[in-house]
Amino acid sequence: MRIVVVGAGIVGAAAAYELARAGVETVLVDAAHEGRATSAGAGIICPWSGRVAEPLAVAGAGYYPDLLEALAEDGQDDVGYRRVGALVLLPADGSEAAQVRERVSARAAADPHAGEVRVVGASDAHRMFPALAPAQTHGDRPGGHALGAARHRHAFAKDVLHLSGAARLDGRRLRSALVSAAERHGLRVVGGTARVEARGARVRGVRVDGEVLEADTVVAAAGSWSPALLEPFGVRVPVVPQRGQIVHLGLSGTDTAHWPVVLPGTGHYLLTFDDSRVVVGATRESGTGFDHRVTAAGLAEVLEAAMAVAPGLARATHLETRVGFRPTTPDGQPVVGTVSGTPGAPELVVANGLGSGGLTAGPFAGAVAARLALGREPGIDTGPYDPLRFASSA
Repeated sequence: MRIVVVGAGIVGAAAAYELARAGVETVLVDAAHEGRATSAGAGIICPWSGRVAEPLAVAGAGYYPDLLEALAEDGQDDVGYRRVGALVLLPADGSEAAQVRERVSARAAADPHAGEVRVVGASDAHRMFPALAPAQTHGDRPGGHALGAARHRHAFAKDVLHLSGAARLDGRRLRSALVSAAERHGLRVVGGTARVEARGARVRGVRVDGEVLEADTVVAAAGSWSPALLEPFGVRVPVVPQRGQIVHLGLSGTDTAHWPVVLPGTGHYLLTFDDSRVVVGATRESGTGFDHRVTAAGLAEVLEAAMAVAPGLARATHLETRVGFRPTTPDGQPVVGTVSGTPGAPELVVANGLGSGGLTAGPFAGAVAARLALGREPGIDTGPYDPLRFASSA
């Protein structure tokens, strides 16, 4: 049996790893597109704090311990994953703050991976993430920095919610580890752009730069580039790119290895890595197509929002700005399921549309796709993620 996985982002790499570990002849096709979401994504693993707890994302967070153990057995024991916790900034409005506390606490109680939820004061939050304002008077700037103070002045309660189970992850390192570990099990990686090859109505593989890679099953995990792969075969999965601009800052000489993720509840975020690096983001820009530029408006939005809650970043050095194209769907839900063949012998499996939750749900979504390709139980109800649910609106 041979399975070809198209797309070597986090979903495709995870699917290829699952298949190769299962002893299946596996080929991974990597087009190495500029703007691949995995390479730009911030890497926050905290699906319990948002307004909606997406089941695939929650399952994805819970999948990480097993995945990390498997990768370690395959010689990949450092993928940039660390459980650092998260600080959820509470609204100043007492009733809204109570709703957030109740929501997060209920989700944490239902999922042991979420860890402990507790309320901490502003001074404790500042101790854990020293760039935060000592008190929640966000919008003020030290040293005369008034960038965006009016537009991004947010009112937060003095107390902050701490969620111990949250983690951060380096998506680039994890993707590389998955591919390397899969190669240890016989994975073949082919560079180039694929298109589905069919004989009549049956998928027979993919063509990559003139070479036909025949397969029993194709897993389409090409992110925002999936329509170009699938539509010529007659499969419409309306995934479109949403541009995200994410800024990396350096705090030279500062040990940021264990700083928690900061979630202001505004759609922006802050997190850190071991190399004195602070990552702040992100824009959510629809209708940009594959325009890979860093824009003045994007930089202003991200930096203003970051310093509104963490004025200590005013002295940081700008290191780089990463741009990625999140694959999004019209209803905001992922697409994971079989679109051709029978459940026991699928010819085409699609795994896509994870949006901003790609690094949270991606490895598990890839594993689900691999299980579907093998005709096995996926481990989650894939009904809500049916790739063909958009067919009636075509």
